[in-house]
Amino acid sequence: MSCGTDPDSLLEVTVPSGATLTEVADTLVNRGLLGAQAPFKLYARIRGDDRRIKSGRYELQKGSRWRDILERLTKGEVMTIPMTVPEGFRLLQIAPRISEVTGVKEDSVLSVINNSDQLASLQIPGPNAEGYLFPDTYRFAPGVSVESVLKAMTDRYHSTWSEARRVQLEELDMTENELVTMASIIQAEARHNSEMPRISSVYHNRLREGWLLQADPTVLFALGGPRSRLLYSAIDSVADHPYNTYSQPGLPPGPICSPGDLALAAALNPAQEDFMYFVARPDGSHVFTRTL
Repeated sequence: MSCGTDPDSLLEVTVPSGATLTEVADTLVNRGLLGAQAPFKLYARIRGDDRRIKSGRYELQKGSRWRDILERLTKGEVMTIPMTVPEGFRLLQIAPRISEVTGVKEDSVLSVINNSDQLASLQIPGPNAEGYLFPDTYRFAPGVSVESVLKAMTDRYHSTWSEARRVQLEELDMTENELVTMASIIQAEARHNSEMPRISSVYHNRLREGWLLQADPTVLFALGGPRSRLLYSAIDSVADHPYNTYSQPGLPPGPICSPGDLALAAALNPAQEDFMYFVARPDGSHVFTRTL
């Protein structure tokens, strides 16, 4: 059975919480998806769908068969909004995207992100949420809460930690926060994914030898954002900053951006090489050396 014509037309339909079958059918008639209530209601009851319709906002196509409409409504296949977070994004870049899908102002989004109780509920192992909102493409229903978005992103992060990775982490004698911090620096340095294990090797080697990491992205983080050129005067201006790896030993207190899965894998599996330095080429690739 079908209803109507114009199959290319998509119409938005809202089913309120607690709506009866009659109210749903009335809405479908008003939106031009049904010609009449009674036959549709009878069909829904025969199928046993009259009490299974879920609330939410739906996008339905004119000309859809009654069966298809009911399947969408009973499965709760509501409208969703995509949100893409690229690898290497910082919290200040992620917040506007969360704001867009939730309708909550950016400063309020950041307030939720930085709430200590919220951080604890998300089981974030770092000093804050930086680095733990996993980069990926997500889909959310309209009106989704900031808390729900954060949970989806941190759940995605936690899902990357297989038992095998936990074993690798233990073998490296690093904490989870240290590993993600390392991965975030690798993510920020690499313009070519294939170089990530070699970049990882350099940083692991420098840590093992007790050298300063001297990672430019950490200084840019301390300075508050990217610059066309990183001058020594700028590095010196934040010499006391805990994220300045030109002056502070070891890893920074936490990640500087959200690393992707390849960066996490590289941090866990550094190339078995003895390089201690790398210098960027104009194309973004690097030259790796043992000495300057």
